[in-house]
Amino acid sequence: MTNENHVLQSFQLATERYASLGVDTTQVLEKMNKISLSLHCWQADDVTGFENQGGSLTGGIQVTGNYPGKARTIDELRLDVLCAKSYIPGTHRLNLHEIYGDFEGKVVDRNEVEPCHFQSWMEWGKEHNMKLDFNSTSFSHPKSGDLTLANPNDDIRNFWIEHTKRCRWISEEMGKYQADPCMMNLWIHDGSKEVPASRIKYRRILEQSLDEIFSTEYANMKDCIEAKLFGIGLESYTVGSYDFYLGYGAKKGKIVTLDTGHFHLTESIADKISSMLLFTPEIMLHVSRPIRWDSDHVVILNDDLQDLAREIIRCDALDRVHIGLDYFDATINRIGAYVIGCRATQKAFIQALLEPSALLNSYEENGQYFERLALLEEAKALPWNAVWDYFCLKNNIAVGENYIREVQQYEKDVTAKRI
Repeated sequence: MTNENHVLQSFQLATERYASLGVDTTQVLEKMNKISLSLHCWQADDVTGFENQGGSLTGGIQVTGNYPGKARTIDELRLDVLCAKSYIPGTHRLNLHEIYGDFEGKVVDRNEVEPCHFQSWMEWGKEHNMKLDFNSTSFSHPKSGDLTLANPNDDIRNFWIEHTKRCRWISEEMGKYQADPCMMNLWIHDGSKEVPASRIKYRRILEQSLDEIFSTEYANMKDCIEAKLFGIGLESYTVGSYDFYLGYGAKKGKIVTLDTGHFHLTESIADKISSMLLFTPEIMLHVSRPIRWDSDHVVILNDDLQDLAREIIRCDALDRVHIGLDYFDATINRIGAYVIGCRATQKAFIQALLEPSALLNSYEENGQYFERLALLEEAKALPWNAVWDYFCLKNNIAVGENYIREVQQYEKDVTAKRI
């Protein structure tokens, strides 16, 4: 049990220590309260959704594990999201895929989906102070195959064009309802196991499909386009590569989504931020943790995450970077996985905000590179965790490891009974 007085005392000492380096912890806490994460609904049910069409997960993605207690209905999923949310300080959003519509047990094909299928989600979000973001869903469907929007077959391509148009319409209605733009992300798995005879053929088709999809202008949603290196079964060629979407986004003024698991493992996602901010309007992040491939491990406070948060803060870009989570782990308690990843992301940002940037920049401008490096190293041992604990306390959220036993209790009372 964390002693509240200890938290307050530690925070006061940390405040004094940071003040000696020109950092105001009060301002840091104010900025932290404005950072909203977009929680991914699919962590709660292993990317199953509520389409009632059966079938397995496709599109080159995979969930591992079968921990008991996954959400099976829309009510169970909402309950689990609220439980996870109760251990994450601040005000956050919920990110939905199209397959999570409230279809009331009916089969609604993806080219037939309408805003009415998400009306209950809009009302639920308003009730629980969670604004919504959205995604079209190209995988796990009889017409998914290897190609959707880049398919030379007119019938299949037009099916997915209609689906994506409808998803933009739904996003627009969500944005209107919540009086805040809905971030609508478009990711397709299109590619091939072997190198095609013509790479450009499929990319021309995809460009034409996107142009048609984006031909309708909306005021209450924002389009995001997401690349990927490869998926299982589609290892040699991905139509919507990073180069394709970066070019399209820069040329057409669209937001490019950076999924931290969708690149070569030696690439620095953090290094891309400053360049993209110069040429694209905003950035959408999908924070994940790849282990040798896009494995979507639970996010932890590692160097990659800290570098990413630090770069966003150094670019003063919190108002232009949208932070979503995208991982799914079924090997451990799913609520716990939510909380671990979200809190790790927040910890990375509070560390970044506490960096003594004015002093570091002063050293750099004066060519004092020893001093800059020394301060960067010493900053790693500064008492950021005391500020984090206080942030949780002020938001009436469990401090430190206290949430573990509460998640265990929820498992005992709720998820363990799902048989």
